[in-house]
Amino acid sequence: MNTVFDLSHVLVAVAWALVGAAGGWLVRWGSVRLAKLEDLESGTKWWQVWGPPIASALLFAAFGFELGATWLLLLHSIFGLILVQVFFFDLEHRLILDRVSFPAMGLALAVSIFNHPWWAGLATGLGAGFLFALIAVIGALIFKAEAMGFGDVKLAVFLGLLLGWPYTVTALFYGVFLAGVVSIVYVIWKRSLKGTIAYGPYLAVGALILLFQMR
Repeated sequence: MNTVFDLSHVLVAVAWALVGAAGGWLVRWGSVRLAKLEDLESGTKWWQVWGPPIASALLFAAFGFELGATWLLLLHSIFGLILVQVFFFDLEHRLILDRVSFPAMGLALAVSIFNHPWWAGLATGLGAGFLFALIAVIGALIFKAEAMGFGDVKLAVFLGLLLGWPYTVTALFYGVFLAGVVSIVYVIWKRSLKGTIAYGPYLAVGALILLFQMR
């Protein structure tokens, strides 16, 4: 019985990985066109071109193996593609687009209404957004420069709507922790305190970790 079950999940994982690769190419294609709308030049480095399809294929394979052929697989995969787009676009352009954030928030809000209680996702999203907005304002006052972009604030709202309580707290912790580790490595490597990093990719990774664990 277990052998059949595991084999079926392996088959779903393999097939869904192919779907993920196609979805990743669509993400890259869409990101290039969105960049043009923002008067940005898309790069041609290997990770910029191949990163989205490879990451999406691996992500879809993991979702497929964990969830099997269920409606949650489709739902988590859609949100996974959004987070993959945020990861690579912010890493490349230091920008999280409203054209991505607002539709993503709308979709996450629509899904969260079916949870119990229905208002939990909305409350968590607003709370996460308020917290990150507060951090952005305080950081700007202390450092006299933008410590955190408002794209990150809107991303926090999206994550709150998507993950709800208490998963959002864990996801944000993972994201901030990863960003902190990378910042320390960056300072040691460059031997300088100057420079900034994009928070979006690390928040996206934190969300993907929790999304993988949620059922």
